[in-house]
Amino acid sequence: MHFQIPRGTQDILPAESNKWQALEQTLRHFCSLYDFKEIRTPIFEHTNVFKRENDSSDMVNKEMYTFQLENSNTSLTLRPEGTAGVVRSFVEHKMYASPDLPVKMYYMGEMARHERPQKGRLRLFHQFGVESLGTKSPLADVEVITLAFSILKALGLEEIKVLINTLGDDESRAAYRNALRDYFAPYFDSLCADCKRRYEQNPLRILDCKIDHDLECVKNAPKMSDYLNENSKNYFKTVLKTLDRLGIPYQVEDTLVRGLDYYTHTVFEIVSINEKMGSQSTVLAGGRYDGLISYFGGPKEMSGIGWALGMERLIIALEAEGINLNEEDALDCFVMVLDQEAREYAFEVLTEIRAHGYRADMDYQSRSFKAQFKAADRKKAKTAILIGSSEMESGSVTVKLLDRKEQTTLPADELVSYLDVHLEEEEEHHHHHEEE
Repeated sequence: MHFQIPRGTQDILPAESNKWQALEQTLRHFCSLYDFKEIRTPIFEHTNVFKRENDSSDMVNKEMYTFQLENSNTSLTLRPEGTAGVVRSFVEHKMYASPDLPVKMYYMGEMARHERPQKGRLRLFHQFGVESLGTKSPLADVEVITLAFSILKALGLEEIKVLINTLGDDESRAAYRNALRDYFAPYFDSLCADCKRRYEQNPLRILDCKIDHDLECVKNAPKMSDYLNENSKNYFKTVLKTLDRLGIPYQVEDTLVRGLDYYTHTVFEIVSINEKMGSQSTVLAGGRYDGLISYFGGPKEMSGIGWALGMERLIIALEAEGINLNEEDALDCFVMVLDQEAREYAFEVLTEIRAHGYRADMDYQSRSFKAQFKAADRKKAKTAILIGSSEMESGSVTVKLLDRKEQTTLPADELVSYLDVHLEEEEEHHHHHEEE
């Protein structure tokens, strides 16, 4: 029988997981600087958490993995995105009653969407995102954008830009929706099937259509900016003015509407302008949402803002710019067994040095001395600890400093303090070389 991974999924192998951990560490570090704390929600939720009434987004209409267990009326859905579950949790645990708002959280984990797999787009993929819930302030918008921009810069991305737009408040959007319906009415027959549905549900999404975007009528559609009320204009002005103050480069992009229906006011994307990224150039995207907290039963006027990035796509963007996160950790010690009867003694020595915080391993295959040396080299070991029957009998070990070809035999109980001195020296020795 022949077992294979399902289409649109991938294994992250041990050789690759290093870079994932390096990336996760950077993400966690920046969130802690900005005082965002981690939340972990379930990988599936009740379907109505994601399938909200009258939602026109493709994700909800076409791409969700929804299932029902036998003899159960409960419909569950694997999470296709992170925000809904986080907001559900925020309301369920009454976090909105916190004396300190906004409540600032981040999440990372797997999401599932049933769409056609392609480069940078999997059916089971990893998302990292932040949510700042409970306060409506242009500074909260700027805070999450700055956090996003700082993370990408710290990872080394140079070829990125922030695209930003405003969708205004409910009043502005209602006016704009009516204008779009009036405008598209005479062109209705030339729209694709999805856009015909969007015309009723949410005509803003017509502007985002992959199929119709080249139609003359879509290109000449009225602009959101002409329908903003004073309040929405001023809000957006403050966001842009603050970004200017911080020197964050952005471009106001009036066609940016984002793929989910719950956004209001500020929406943004950070895109890679590296040509290797092709059409999948969006690295990170987000926006403010006013109706979502009250949808889940939270306070009416409460607002939130957040963004998310696809980790797989971020790794592709880093690789496109030649940034390698895959720093292989060198082993401190590799224990070599010279005589098979000394195996258990060697294992005891190995366990002892690990207990003192050194990364160490040994040969389990009874290989030749030469083969063990090659293994130590592949693992970039700094020291080799040679153990044969003579070492076993005298309770000693032979230590070889691999980069300096020095070799010493000493009692086993002095090994740890010897490593403490010599591995520290080597660190200094190494840094000294780097500085030269």
